Amino acid sequence: MKKPLAGIRILELGQLIAGPFAAKMLGEFGAEVIKVEPPVKGDPLRKWRLLHDGTSVWWQVQSRNKKSITLDLRQPEAQEVVRTLAKEVDVVIENFKPGCLEGWGLGWEQLKVINPRLIMLRVSGYGQTGPYRDLPGFGVIGEAMGGLRHLSGEPGRTPVRVGVSIGDSLSALHGVIGVLLALRARDQENGQGQMIDVALYESVFNMMESLLPEYAVFNEVREAAGSSLPGIAPSNAYRCHDGKFVLIAGNGDSIFKRLMAVIGRDDLGQAPALESNDGRVKHVNTIDQAISQWTGQHSLDEVLAALNASQIPAGKIYDIADIVADPHYQARDMILDSALPDGTAIKLPGIVPKLSETPGDVRSAAPELGQHTDQVLSGLGIDQSTRDAWRKRGII
Repeated sequence: MKKPLAGIRILELGQLIAGPFAAKMLGEFGAEVIKVEPPVKGDPLRKWRLLHDGTSVWWQVQSRNKKSITLDLRQPEAQEVVRTLAKEVDVVIENFKPGCLEGWGLGWEQLKVINPRLIMLRVSGYGQTGPYRDLPGFGVIGEAMGGLRHLSGEPGRTPVRVGVSIGDSLSALHGVIGVLLALRARDQENGQGQMIDVALYESVFNMMESLLPEYAVFNEVREAAGSSLPGIAPSNAYRCHDGKFVLIAGNGDSIFKRLMAVIGRDDLGQAPALESNDGRVKHVNTIDQAISQWTGQHSLDEVLAALNASQIPAGKIYDIADIVADPHYQARDMILDSALPDGTAIKLPGIVPKLSETPGDVRSAAPELGQHTDQVLSGLGIDQSTRDAWRKRGII
C-alpha cells in the first residue's frame, strides 16, 4: 500500500544527529528527503566513530532513504537554491544555532513568506527563545540541563552518560511528532504551515516522570540510584553465580508474591507489610538481599528459566553481540542485512514503529556526498554550465 508520508517532500539542512535522525524516520515512512551538506567535507557524521573506506558506518543508518546535495549555505547562490526548494517542499528540518539561518536569509519568517504551507522543524539546545537561546547546546548539555545526567550512575559518584546520544535522539522523536501534528493541522486549517520549536533540554525534561511534582509537593530531589528504581520495589539488577547480571522487575503486587515463591521466601511474599509497593519500599534492602542471595546461587540462564516459568518480568543485559544473535530481534526484522558501496556486508537496525498496513521500509542506501546534486538542481532549472561554474567556485 501507499506509504503514509508518500508525496511529502522534506529539505534537511541539519547536521550530525537530532535533525537528521528526525528526517531519517520520516523518510522510512515514505517521505522524500533531500539532505543539504557542505561541499567537500559533508555532514561531520560521515567521520564519526568507526570508519569504513573513509566513511562512518553510522552514516549508513542515519542517512538511508535520503538524497544528498552539496551547497555552501554561506554563498548567495546556494541560499537562493534553498529558497527555491522551500517553495516546493512540505517540511524544512534544521538544527543550527538559533539565528544562523536568519543571517543567511533562510529563517522561518523569511521562508514562510515564500511558502505559507511550509512546516519548519527547528531543533536547538535551548529553543528559539529565552535567555539561553544563543548559547551553544549539544545533546550532552541538554541531558544535563533536562535532569537526566543527575540521575545517571551510582550514588555519590560522577554522573555518567547513558552510552548513546539520547538527548539528540529524544529531540528527534519529539520533532517527528511535531511534524506529524503540523501536517495534520495543515490538512485541517486551510493549508497553513507552522514552525516547530524543539529544545534538547526540554525533550529530555519531558521524560523526567514525576521529578517535578515530587519536588513541588515534598521538596524531594531525586538522586542517582544505580541500577535500582527508587520508590518502586523490587526492581533492580542482581548478580548471578556466573558473574552475569539479571534485571528483575517484581514490583507488581501479585508478581512479588510469585517472585518470593520462586526464590523460596514465602515468608516475605505473604508478609502483610509487603503486600503493596509503599510497604515494600520501606523494606527494599531486605527484599533485594533475599533476591541477590538466590540469584547468586544460580547461573543467569537458570535464573531466567525459573522466572520466565512463573511469568515474572526479567531479562539479561544485552550487548550488541547478544542483540544480533537473538531470535526475537531476527523474527521481528530488527536486524537488516545490507551492503556498503564496495560490497562489504553490513547489518543495520530495523524500522520502528511497525505499522500493520503501511509499514516503513528502506528504499535506498545512504548516499555518497553530493550524489544527487545534479539531479535536484537540474530539476530546478539550473543548467549544466551554471552548475559547472558553481563547482569551480565551491558553491556546490
